[in-house]
Amino acid sequence: MSNLIEVKQKVNDIKGKEVDCIINKGRNKIVKTKVIVEQVYPSMFVIKPIIKVDLDRLSYSYNDMLCGDIKFL
Repeated sequence: MSNLIEVKQKVNDIKGKEVDCIINKGRNKIVKTKVIVEQVYPSMFVIKPIIKVDLDRLSYSYNDMLCGDIKFL
């Protein structure tokens, strides 16, 4: 992803769909799971894990995707 507009468009395109996701929780803790993008807002989006995993937050900003903290496959 190169800019914020592309990131917002990609998240909006997968809204409501089941996608594979990799989340970097810091300190070498990586979570791989299937999620559904539930809601999309101008500055953030909300995900819902399909299977129960240890996530401490379910909303992410588009900058988190630019930084590589969350990736959709």
